[in-house]
Amino acid sequence: MSESEPAGAKPPIRVGLFATCLVDLIRPRIGFAAAKLLEDAGCMVEVPSQTCCGQPAFNSGDRNTAREIAAQSIAVFEQYDYVVVPSGSCAGQIILHYPELFEGDAAWSPRARALAAKTFELTVFLNDVLKAAPKARFEGAVTYHDSCSGLRELGIKAQPRKLLAQVEGMTLIEMKDPDVCCGFGGTFCVKYPDVSNKIVEKKSANIAASGAATLLAGDLGCLMNMAGKLSREGNQVRVRHVAEVLAGMGDEPAIGEPER
Repeated sequence: MSESEPAGAKPPIRVGLFATCLVDLIRPRIGFAAAKLLEDAGCMVEVPSQTCCGQPAFNSGDRNTAREIAAQSIAVFEQYDYVVVPSGSCAGQIILHYPELFEGDAAWSPRARALAAKTFELTVFLNDVLKAAPKARFEGAVTYHDSCSGLRELGIKAQPRKLLAQVEGMTLIEMKDPDVCCGFGGTFCVKYPDVSNKIVEKKSANIAASGAATLLAGDLGCLMNMAGKLSREGNQVRVRHVAEVLAGMGDEPAIGEPER
């Protein structure tokens, strides 16, 4: 206990931030935003040395590689009170598929289930666990896309909207079919690019029709896919991860824009 910490005070919640590959390599600002939100809510945040969650291998049917990667993540993150992930798809991999990968393994199954039980997607953790009230301001109208993994695997829908409702100056305009796939789907867009493009064409049309100046979502893969399509179409809608706006970092360059 530090000298400034009152006697009997509860220690802060120790959170391991699973940053995800895309955030680490493409948009680190999302990781900083997530850490800020968690720290502002009173958590002690650590970002240990980490690798992929194993989802690409898992979705490609390579269970051996997926298990090897999952074992690394379990060993690194099981020390924390909670594991928080700014991505519905990566959170879903840990929560749902790590236990599946080690089913029947007497040594690893309990560890996989224990990690899954304390892993949360960022907006779920902020809204449902911490009951956090982010203090941020963002001027203008936004629309929100529900990523497939977050919505269908983890049931994430109300949480980001409840958090966004607390942002001053913002108006949330629901686009048509916000819960319909954007066409990314991880390896799907690589295997079936023509189908993927047709899907994101419909999504970009719905985004534009909403009239919102900013598109938000909780998965960087989806955001990159939609931002790329909007840019190729000459659409001026700016694209951001929901954590950036909730953390008060909405004045930074949007996804796809040059850094200042």
